[in-house]
Amino acid sequence: MTDEETKEDFEVFTMKLTQELHMSQLYVELKFTAKDLICSSNSDQGQMKQHIQEGLSKTGWTRKLQNEVYRQLLKKFDARSKDVTTEHIKEPLAYIRRAQSSWEKRILKSLNSMCTELSVPLARKRPIPEQKEIRGAWNELSVEEPDLSSFRPVYGPKDFLDMLTLLKNPNFASEQLSNFWGLLQLPYSVKSLSELRDEFKEMSPRWSQVGVDDGTDMQAEIFDTQRVRLGQRVLAAENMAVSQQFARRGVPPSLREELWLQIVGLRITDSDKLIYEQLKNYVFKHDLLVDKLIYKDVKLTATNDDQYFVFEDFIHQVLLLFSRDTTVLKHFAQSSATPPKSYIRGMLGVSDYAVVYPPNGIIPFHGFAMYVAPLCYVFDKPITLYYFFREIYTRHLFRLHTISSHPQGIVSICILFESLLQACQPHLFYHLRQMGAHPLRLAFKWLMRAFSGYLASDQLLLLWDRILGFNSLEPLAILAVAIFAFRRVNLLETSSYAAAEAVLADITTIKVMPLLQVILLPKD
Repeated sequence: MTDEETKEDFEVFTMKLTQELHMSQLYVELKFTAKDLICSSNSDQGQMKQHIQEGLSKTGWTRKLQNEVYRQLLKKFDARSKDVTTEHIKEPLAYIRRAQSSWEKRILKSLNSMCTELSVPLARKRPIPEQKEIRGAWNELSVEEPDLSSFRPVYGPKDFLDMLTLLKNPNFASEQLSNFWGLLQLPYSVKSLSELRDEFKEMSPRWSQVGVDDGTDMQAEIFDTQRVRLGQRVLAAENMAVSQQFARRGVPPSLREELWLQIVGLRITDSDKLIYEQLKNYVFKHDLLVDKLIYKDVKLTATNDDQYFVFEDFIHQVLLLFSRDTTVLKHFAQSSATPPKSYIRGMLGVSDYAVVYPPNGIIPFHGFAMYVAPLCYVFDKPITLYYFFREIYTRHLFRLHTISSHPQGIVSICILFESLLQACQPHLFYHLRQMGAHPLRLAFKWLMRAFSGYLASDQLLLLWDRILGFNSLEPLAILAVAIFAFRRVNLLETSSYAAAEAVLADITTIKVMPLLQVILLPKD
C-alpha cells in the first residue's frame, strides 16, 4: 500500500469514526458535559474553547474518547476489505454463503415443524392475568415447572458438526490440502505452532501468571498481592488497551468484573437501564416459542450442573431478555449468518409483512445457556450480567455457531485444532482416526461452547481472561490439543469411540494455564 493509499484509508476511517461518534450515546453525554462547562465558566469568548478542552480533559473525557477510537480500530482490523460488497463483507466465499443459507433453512424448517406438530404459535400476546403472574415470578423463574416434554432442541453440537463435515471447496481436491487426516477438508490458512508461540508469548513461563503462580504458599501470596495492586493501577488508568494487555497474564478474581467491563468499554448508563426495563416488559407482554426452548435448555444444562444450578434464575432472565433485544441484530453486518424471518399470517412470501424471529435473530441451540452461566460468577447484578453477555456474544461467541471463513470462526478453530494435534501428536491422531474416534468429533462440543460446562468454573474464567486479553478464540483450539496430549496414554489404549469418549468425559480436574504453556512453550 502506497503512502497516498494509507493516507486516504486513514481519512476514510476518521470520517466514519466521526459519524459513529455523532450517533452514539457517548456524543450525547459529551455535549451535556461541554454545556455544563460553558454554564459554569467565567471565561470570555476567546478563552472558551481552551476552557472546555481543559475541563473535558480533567473530567476524563480524553481517556473515554481514546478508548472509543481503540474500540473502533479493533473493529476495523477485524472487518473485511473496504472494496467489497455488503454480501462479501459478511462472507467472501460463495460456497460458504450457500452452506450457511442451507443451514439456516434447516433450522427454520425444524422450528416450523415443531410449531405445526404441537399446534403452538411462534408468538402470542399474554393475557393480562398471565402478564401479572410472570411479572410476580420474575425472580423465581426456576420454580415454574411447565410440561415441555414434547419440545426438543432445534439443533445441537453434533448436528452442526455433521453440517460442517459436508463443506467442500469446489476449486480444491483433497490431495491439495495439508490437513490430510482432518475431518474438515478445506483450504483454510491457520497459524502454525511457531506462529502461535509468538502470538501468545505473554503466556510464557518467564512471566508470572494467574492460574499458575497464585496459590496458598508465601511466594504465591506475594504474587497475588502484587498482581492485585497492578490491576488496581490499570483500572485507575481507565485505558482499554492497557486493561486488555493486563488480562493476557490473567485477572485476579477480585478485579475480574471491573477489568472485563473496562476491556469491552462497557458503562451502564441511565439509557441502558431504561432499555433493560423495556426488554423485561416485552417478556411480560409476549410469549415466544423460543422461550420454551430457552427454558428447556436451562433445565437440561445449567440446572443439571453442580457449578451453575444456583444461577438458574439469572441465566433464564438474561436469555429471555436477549431473545427480545433487537440491538443484537447489528452484529449480523459482520456475520455470515442472516436473521431468520417469519410472516404475518396470510402474508407468506410478502416481504413487507416479514418480521425477524426471534427479535434478536438468534435461534438457541442445545447448550446455548452455558454461554451465560460462567458470567454469573463474575457479575452479581443482573443488568451488568446482561449487558456484558450481549457484548461478549456479539464480539466472540456468535462465531462459534455460524459457518464462515473468518479466521476466528468455528471452522477455522476446528481446522487449527486438527492441524495442531497432527503436528504435536501425530501417532495419537492417527490411532483415534483409525478406530473411528475422530479427534474433532470428541472435541467439537468443547469448542462450540467455549469449554463452558466442561471445565471447573475458576479454570474456565482463566481461559476467558485470555480470550478477552488476546481478542482471540484460538486458545480454545490450543487447550483442546493440550487436553488430548495430557490424556494421551489412556487414549492410545482405547479401541472404540465410546472408550475414547469416556477418557475425555470428565475434564473438570485439569488446570488450564499449565496445559496451555506445555503446548505453546515446551521445555527444551
